[in-house]
Amino acid sequence: MSPGTDFFELAQLCEQLRSTTKRNVKSQLIADLLHRLNEEEIAPAILLTIGSIFPERAEKALDIGFQTISKITSERKQTTLVQEPLTILDVNRYFSEIAEASGPGSVEAKESLLQSMLGRATDQEAKWIMQMIFGEMQHGVNQGVMIEAIARAAEVDAKLVREANMFTGDLGKVGRVALKSGLKGLQTIGIKLFTPIKPMLAEMSYDIAEVIAEHGGKTALEFKFDGARIQIHKKGDEVRIFTRRLSEVTESLPEIVQLARTKVAANEAILDGEVVAVGADGRPLPFQDLMRRFKRIKEVEEAAEQIPVQLHLFDLIYIDGQPLTQKTYEERWNLLTHIIPKELLAERIITGSQPEAETFLKRALDAGHEGLMAKALNSDYAPGKRGKKWFKIKPAEQLDLAIIAADWGYGRRTGWLSNYHLGALDPETGSFEMVGKTFKGLTDQEFEEMTRRLQTIKTRETRYTVYVKPQVVVEVAFNEIQRSPHYRSGFALRFARITRIRDDKSPSEADTIQRMRELYEKQFQRKAKANI
Repeated sequence: MSPGTDFFELAQLCEQLRSTTKRNVKSQLIADLLHRLNEEEIAPAILLTIGSIFPERAEKALDIGFQTISKITSERKQTTLVQEPLTILDVNRYFSEIAEASGPGSVEAKESLLQSMLGRATDQEAKWIMQMIFGEMQHGVNQGVMIEAIARAAEVDAKLVREANMFTGDLGKVGRVALKSGLKGLQTIGIKLFTPIKPMLAEMSYDIAEVIAEHGGKTALEFKFDGARIQIHKKGDEVRIFTRRLSEVTESLPEIVQLARTKVAANEAILDGEVVAVGADGRPLPFQDLMRRFKRIKEVEEAAEQIPVQLHLFDLIYIDGQPLTQKTYEERWNLLTHIIPKELLAERIITGSQPEAETFLKRALDAGHEGLMAKALNSDYAPGKRGKKWFKIKPAEQLDLAIIAADWGYGRRTGWLSNYHLGALDPETGSFEMVGKTFKGLTDQEFEEMTRRLQTIKTRETRYTVYVKPQVVVEVAFNEIQRSPHYRSGFALRFARITRIRDDKSPSEADTIQRMRELYEKQFQRKAKANI
């Protein structure tokens, strides 16, 4: 028998959490279990309970398909369970080994590990293992509740736990430190070179006047670039680069590493910025092209020639041993201007004038960028936090598209048709060609109503997908139109989300493939095309 706490205790906790809606009761139940765990069990128990499995900054993924999971679950019902109980550490180890399986034979290895884990699980344990895999626990415990539970268990202020998590992106580690060392342990968690921290986030706004008023009559406006947010850590000649998801991409961006080594006039620094892919004329390339750079760890020099990038820096989080998160935006910007050349700074103005702001927005759009960032001059740097200290300002394009199919949801959306296949009209054939999918934008009530509605216009179905007559038109917002080798239409929407159900429009009034083609080409009035 494996040493340690039985996983059954964690499964029972999840059942108890599901049976109450009271936040205080949930946090107390979790705190009670955390007190009973061995030190090495605390971190995995915290992450498993919130359905994260791995820390945010871990570059691990299970990569197990829905069909594989369904097959193994079905086969499990026909087998006799092994009587050796699972422990919390067993489940954590199984998940780690599944994520680490790679190369030839990895699919079979992942299946075997999952079968082995579920073969040792009781029905209740298996149910919660599946919830963890899908990341939808349905017991009302998110990071916020878990932070309160850790604080309660460690008898510390929840604010300290929250701040420590912002700096590490690893709530499991934070919980272990809090329960082991309390206040003193948490106070040791802060900004450290080469440990990425969560980037500060912004609210969305389409109203410049409202933003200026929110920021006290004057705001700093920066170009909002259509690129990838990066965090650069530098100590002497050592440079490492991380994405907004805290994954390292240093090897993919050698020219940015060189810029940091030669252009940043500080021995130690953590800088916040954006990398943008550019064409031969220096204008931005679509985000899709930039992602090719980030995925390349081989033949990087060739990729750099095909898709050159530009660096735009807009914040300084740490310099020569001094964290700057409590400094104001204006103070951080002034420090930034003293350590990097002007050409690497994001273009910006400070204004309280709406006409001046709108002119600046037009300049950003004409240059091929997404829009503007508005930042309150007195704003501190709050890692991982979204609020009105920063705003994104950008125009949004919409298309009216028909729902042509929908996938059955899982986890919280079980029982609903909730992942919608979107189609644009081909006027030559009268058919609708798929241009993307989305499950974003509808309320729970709208999911239920849409499920009933689509079932009445069903034409055929598979185990996972219901195909329907293209009668329901929805308004869809998106960030970009991309070329797609997967859809017959040749196009795909990036970050599609439903903004309205257009019952006032018939399918014949839906936007066409030609309209999508025009919008796609329109993007290149401001962007460049990659010559690859």
